[in-house]
Amino acid sequence: MKKISIYEPAMCCETGVCGVGVDPELLRISTAFSNLKKYGVVVNRYNLSNAPQEFIKNVEINKLIMGDGVESLPATVVDGKIVMTKKYPSNAEIAELLGVPKSYLGEEKKPSGGGCCNGGGCC
Repeated sequence: MKKISIYEPAMCCETGVCGVGVDPELLRISTAFSNLKKYGVVVNRYNLSNAPQEFIKNVEINKLIMGDGVESLPATVVDGKIVMTKKYPSNAEIAELLGVPKSYLGEEKKPSGGGCCNGGGCC
């Protein structure tokens, strides 16, 4: 199974999901990674303030930051290869990059129609 890591800019804590104004994008990534772990997918998040050694150990990430600066973060790495920079991958992109079903990310299935909640029904 593939391994995904996200190298993030400096944040207040490991996930960035704290304080009064929680960034919904960070909450989505935290949820997606938590769900992926349940299926045995190896996921890692490193932020510059809490895990600076990971940025030094990863040669590709080190080159990225030395060349483009910290503005290139977040950077997504799949099996050691940088596949995306300057944004977080969407859940669909994560599923595609890892070759896993979208359901692994905890996305709910939408009603297929015909129930009482569709088309102005009783709900």
